[in-house]
Amino acid sequence: MIAGFIILALIIVVGMYFVSTQRSLVQLDENCKNALSQIEVQLNSRWDALLALAKTAAQYAKHESETLINTINARRQANVTTAQDVNQQQGELTQVMGRLMAIGEAYPDLKANDMFGKTMDSVNSYEENVRLSRMVYNDTATKLNRTVRMWPSSIVASMLHFAERDYLKVDKAEKKDMPNLFE
Repeated sequence: MIAGFIILALIIVVGMYFVSTQRSLVQLDENCKNALSQIEVQLNSRWDALLALAKTAAQYAKHESETLINTINARRQANVTTAQDVNQQQGELTQVMGRLMAIGEAYPDLKANDMFGKTMDSVNSYEENVRLSRMVYNDTATKLNRTVRMWPSSIVASMLHFAERDYLKVDKAEKKDMPNLFE
Protein backbone atom coordinates (compact mmCIF):
# COMPACT_ATOMS: atom_id res chain seq x y z
CA MET A 1 0.00 0.00 0.00
CA ILE A 2 2.77 2.45 0.96
CA ALA A 3 4.76 1.41 -2.09
CA GLY A 4 1.71 2.21 -4.25
CA PHE A 5 1.50 5.74 -2.78
CA ILE A 6 5.21 6.28 -3.32
CA ILE A 7 4.95 5.14 -6.94
CA LEU A 8 1.85 7.33 -7.46
CA ALA A 9 3.60 10.34 -5.89
CA LEU A 10 6.66 9.74 -8.06
CA ILE A 11 4.49 9.54 -11.19
CA ILE A 12 2.76 12.80 -10.23
CA VAL A 13 6.09 14.57 -9.60
CA VAL A 14 7.55 13.34 -12.91
CA GLY A 15 4.34 14.35 -14.72
CA MET A 16 4.39 17.83 -13.17
CA TYR A 17 8.05 18.22 -14.11
CA PHE A 18 7.29 17.14 -17.68
CA VAL A 19 4.41 19.64 -18.01
CA SER A 20 6.42 22.44 -16.40
CA THR A 21 9.41 21.83 -18.66
CA GLN A 22 7.20 21.61 -21.75
CA ARG A 23 5.64 24.97 -20.88
CA SER A 24 9.06 26.53 -20.37
CA LEU A 25 10.28 25.19 -23.70
CA VAL A 26 7.20 26.49 -25.52
CA GLN A 27 7.61 29.90 -23.91
CA LEU A 28 11.29 30.10 -24.87
CA ASP A 29 10.55 28.89 -28.41
CA GLU A 30 7.83 31.53 -28.81
CA ASN A 31 10.19 34.20 -27.46
CA CYS A 32 12.73 33.20 -30.14
CA LYS A 33 10.07 33.41 -32.85
CA ASN A 34 8.96 36.79 -31.54
CA ALA A 35 12.53 38.09 -31.50
CA LEU A 36 13.02 36.97 -35.12
CA SER A 37 9.75 38.66 -36.03
CA GLN A 38 10.96 41.89 -34.41
CA ILE A 39 14.16 41.68 -36.44
CA GLU A 40 12.09 41.17 -39.60
CA VAL A 41 10.04 44.29 -38.80
CA GLN A 42 13.21 46.33 -38.28
CA LEU A 43 14.80 44.97 -41.46
CA ASN A 44 11.68 45.87 -43.44
CA SER A 45 11.79 49.37 -41.97
CA ARG A 46 15.40 49.65 -43.09
CA TRP A 47 14.46 48.49 -46.58
CA ASP A 48 11.74 51.16 -46.63
CA ALA A 49 14.23 53.82 -45.54
CA LEU A 50 16.70 52.66 -48.18
CA LEU A 51 13.93 52.85 -50.77
CA ALA A 52 13.26 56.46 -49.73
CA LEU A 53 17.00 57.13 -49.96
CA ALA A 54 17.13 55.62 -53.44
CA LYS A 55 14.15 57.70 -54.52
CA THR A 56 15.90 60.82 -53.27
CA ALA A 57 18.99 59.78 -55.19
CA ALA A 58 16.83 59.26 -58.29
CA GLN A 59 16.73 63.00 -58.82
CA TYR A 60 20.50 63.00 -59.24
CA ALA A 61 21.36 59.64 -60.77
CA LYS A 62 18.34 58.28 -62.61
CA HIS A 63 19.76 55.06 -64.06
CA GLU A 64 21.70 54.01 -60.95
CA SER A 65 18.84 54.72 -58.59
CA GLU A 66 16.27 52.88 -60.73
CA THR A 67 18.41 49.76 -60.48
CA LEU A 68 18.64 50.19 -56.71
CA ILE A 69 14.92 50.79 -56.34
CA ASN A 70 14.16 47.60 -58.28
CA THR A 71 16.70 45.68 -56.18
CA ILE A 72 15.27 47.01 -52.91
CA ASN A 73 11.70 46.21 -53.91
CA ALA A 74 12.67 42.66 -54.83
CA ARG A 75 14.70 41.97 -51.69
CA ARG A 76 12.49 43.49 -49.01
CA GLN A 77 9.79 40.89 -49.65
CA ALA A 78 11.88 38.07 -48.16
CA ASN A 79 10.63 36.46 -44.94
CA VAL A 80 12.90 36.12 -41.94
CA THR A 81 12.34 32.84 -40.12
CA THR A 82 15.85 31.71 -39.20
CA ALA A 83 19.14 33.21 -38.10
CA GLN A 84 20.51 32.41 -41.57
CA ASP A 85 17.73 34.51 -43.16
CA VAL A 86 18.68 37.46 -40.95
CA ASN A 87 22.34 37.15 -41.90
CA GLN A 88 21.44 36.95 -45.61
CA GLN A 89 19.24 40.06 -45.37
CA GLN A 90 22.02 41.88 -43.52
CA GLY A 91 24.45 41.10 -46.32
CA GLU A 92 22.02 42.31 -48.96
CA LEU A 93 21.34 45.49 -47.00
CA THR A 94 25.04 46.18 -46.73
CA GLN A 95 25.49 45.80 -50.51
CA VAL A 96 22.63 48.18 -51.28
CA MET A 97 23.86 50.65 -48.67
CA GLY A 98 27.31 50.62 -50.24
CA ARG A 99 25.85 51.33 -53.66
CA LEU A 100 23.79 54.20 -52.26
CA MET A 101 26.85 55.69 -50.57
CA ALA A 102 28.75 55.45 -53.86
CA ILE A 103 25.98 57.43 -55.56
CA GLY A 104 26.10 59.95 -52.71
CA GLU A 105 29.85 60.35 -53.15
CA ALA A 106 29.51 60.74 -56.92
CA TYR A 107 26.94 63.50 -56.51
CA PRO A 108 28.04 65.98 -53.82
CA ASP A 109 24.78 67.94 -54.19
CA LEU A 110 22.88 64.79 -53.26
CA LYS A 111 25.04 64.25 -50.19
CA ALA A 112 24.26 67.82 -49.08
CA ASN A 113 20.51 67.37 -49.74
CA ASP A 114 18.50 67.76 -46.51
CA MET A 115 16.13 64.90 -47.39
CA PHE A 116 19.06 62.58 -48.10
CA GLY A 117 20.59 63.44 -44.72
CA LYS A 118 17.36 62.91 -42.79
CA THR A 119 16.70 59.62 -44.51
CA MET A 120 20.26 58.51 -43.81
CA ASP A 121 19.66 59.32 -40.13
CA SER A 122 16.57 57.10 -40.15
CA VAL A 123 18.56 54.29 -41.80
CA ASN A 124 21.14 54.59 -39.00
CA SER A 125 18.33 54.56 -36.42
CA TYR A 126 16.86 51.39 -37.91
CA GLU A 127 20.35 49.88 -37.90
CA GLU A 128 20.53 50.48 -34.15
CA ASN A 129 17.08 48.92 -33.70
CA VAL A 130 18.18 45.85 -35.65
CA ARG A 131 21.31 45.60 -33.51
CA LEU A 132 19.23 45.67 -30.32
CA SER A 133 16.74 43.16 -31.73
CA ARG A 134 19.61 40.85 -32.65
CA MET A 135 20.88 41.03 -29.07
CA VAL A 136 17.42 40.13 -27.72
CA TYR A 137 17.20 37.18 -30.11
CA ASN A 138 20.64 35.86 -29.15
CA ASP A 139 19.80 36.17 -25.44
CA THR A 140 16.53 34.30 -25.96
CA ALA A 141 18.24 31.64 -28.07
CA THR A 142 20.83 31.17 -25.31
CA LYS A 143 18.09 30.50 -22.75
CA LEU A 144 16.34 28.04 -25.05
CA ASN A 145 19.59 26.30 -25.99
CA ARG A 146 20.54 25.88 -22.33
CA THR A 147 17.20 24.32 -21.52
CA VAL A 148 17.38 22.02 -24.55
CA ARG A 149 20.90 20.87 -23.66
CA MET A 150 20.78 20.59 -19.84
CA TRP A 151 19.77 17.39 -18.15
CA PRO A 152 16.99 16.48 -17.24
CA SER A 153 15.14 19.07 -19.38
CA SER A 154 17.05 17.74 -22.41
CA ILE A 155 15.04 14.53 -22.12
CA VAL A 156 11.74 16.41 -22.35
CA ALA A 157 13.11 18.63 -25.15
CA SER A 158 14.17 15.65 -27.25
CA MET A 159 10.86 13.87 -26.65
CA LEU A 160 8.97 16.97 -27.83
CA HIS A 161 11.38 17.71 -30.70
CA PHE A 162 12.67 21.05 -29.44
CA ALA A 163 16.02 21.89 -30.99
CA GLU A 164 18.73 24.41 -30.39
CA ARG A 165 18.51 27.72 -32.25
CA ASP A 166 21.34 29.20 -34.28
CA TYR A 167 22.85 32.44 -33.07
CA LEU A 168 23.02 35.56 -35.17
CA LYS A 169 26.58 36.46 -36.04
CA VAL A 170 28.11 39.61 -37.43
CA ASP A 171 30.47 39.15 -40.34
CA LYS A 172 33.61 41.05 -39.36
CA ALA A 173 34.35 42.07 -42.96
CA GLU A 174 30.77 43.29 -43.36
CA LYS A 175 30.99 45.29 -40.13
CA LYS A 176 34.23 46.90 -41.27
CA ASP A 177 32.82 47.75 -44.71
CA MET A 178 29.47 49.11 -43.50
CA PRO A 179 29.36 52.67 -44.79
CA ASN A 180 28.57 55.54 -42.46
CA LEU A 181 27.90 58.78 -44.26
CA PHE A 182 28.29 60.99 -41.20
CA GLU A 183 31.61 59.81 -39.75
